[in-house]
Amino acid sequence: MKRMVQKEKLFDQFPPITTKEWMNKINSDLKGADFYKKLVWRTNEGFEVKPFYRMEDIKDLMYINTLPGEFPYLRGTKTKNNNWFVRQNIEVSDYSEANLKALTILMKGVDSLGFIITDIESVSEKIFDILLNGIHLEAIEVNFLSNGKAKEIVDFIINYVKKSGSDPLKIRGAIEADPLSRIMLNGTLCIPVDQGFDYLASVVHSAIFLPHFRAVHLNASNFNNAGAGIVQELAFGLSMGCEYMSQLTERGISAEIAASKIRFSFGTGSNYFPEIAKLRAARLLWSVVTNGFLPGNSEKIRMDIHCVTSEWNKTMYDPYVNMLRTQTEAMSAILGGTDSLTVEPFDIVFRHPDEFSERIARNQQLILKEEAYFDKVADPPGGSYYIETLTNLIAENAWKLFLEIEDQGGLLSSLKSGWIQRKLSESASGRKLDIASGKEILLGTNRFPDINEKDISEIDLARVFKSQVLESDLQIEPIKLFRGSEEYERLRLKADEGVKM
Repeated sequence: MKRMVQKEKLFDQFPPITTKEWMNKINSDLKGADFYKKLVWRTNEGFEVKPFYRMEDIKDLMYINTLPGEFPYLRGTKTKNNNWFVRQNIEVSDYSEANLKALTILMKGVDSLGFIITDIESVSEKIFDILLNGIHLEAIEVNFLSNGKAKEIVDFIINYVKKSGSDPLKIRGAIEADPLSRIMLNGTLCIPVDQGFDYLASVVHSAIFLPHFRAVHLNASNFNNAGAGIVQELAFGLSMGCEYMSQLTERGISAEIAASKIRFSFGTGSNYFPEIAKLRAARLLWSVVTNGFLPGNSEKIRMDIHCVTSEWNKTMYDPYVNMLRTQTEAMSAILGGTDSLTVEPFDIVFRHPDEFSERIARNQQLILKEEAYFDKVADPPGGSYYIETLTNLIAENAWKLFLEIEDQGGLLSSLKSGWIQRKLSESASGRKLDIASGKEILLGTNRFPDINEKDISEIDLARVFKSQVLESDLQIEPIKLFRGSEEYERLRLKADEGVKM
């Protein structure tokens, strides 16, 4: 006769502990020190984060019981796994060479291509046939970044799809048409702003043939690389999306189609848990925004997110530390539920990446997918008291800032008045001061620099200290992109090598 084994619930052995009891223990261990001064983190965005959270902190959140794939998509749009597209960019000057490189890296784990067209005047249907030759578009994601001719590129892609017999429903990717980013960086557009939105509407209309191909690639990452904090990047990015929705619907594009054609690109920095929470908050708030244009929880309003590792915290000196930075950034983006990800090579800020640095950047994602199994579970942070609370704090503060922008007439009006630029300048100045004082640490630069590291033979100073080419007839004050380590690098170059800056 088999003996019946009585199963015992493990947690029954541990009595429940109240928050008050936890606090009493913490205050006892602090020996009179102030809990809020010692253990509560006040973020650059101005809200406080406690060292621990409990069920009671999240039990009243309206969205806490939703599942992945359910409105408002805070827990992501994926239901069976957490898979994402591994992106690598290719600078296209010789189209045959770019095609060969694309075919090569597709065999090495990449499933998303980003073609950067360097000479826009070279674009034609013939050269696109060369560029895409042998690439099975249904199996990957394909993206195009160019300084113009977005509509022509979309038309060439459509023609190639038809000629190759590919299924339009299986074509995924985007064309980087983003007039708001261009005017923010350059201070003007080559055509009047209204005509720029007219052109964008024509690009969106052409791209309707490819339901899963995005026609607006919204670069919120520019705010990140201009010194914005997480809340600012999210709020300004949402406002950009809202501006595009308004402009497109005014031009006869339905709200459903407009939303389905917008892709958000966020920069991912080194604040590990807040960056995870940022993407979850982004999907939540975008659902609120688009629901205002299109009530009814349509699947087509779901936010499509691309992430790219931030340039803000990357350094020229001790550059291999950049690999550690991009690795945690990749983890944050993936755990936050990004749809595609670009890990920039560790040397991209000071030279043209070589085969080694590109291979390492690819493998950083492949390790997370193939060895760490980051692609197996949808919304792995879901239910974490800490991350759920961070998500809520970021969403609340970003929404307040978003409403401030809308009260001023939206993003374009706020850019024309200089309000956005002032906010970015304040944030960037604060972060520069934090780096100068050592409050924000860049290993190898403002903390533990290697004073014997003086070889600058491979450094391209034009990449290190990028200058923005501005037109004479500025319509707005441009935002300035820069890296936190730049001032240190200027000083070290002068001291170490006597380089004229």
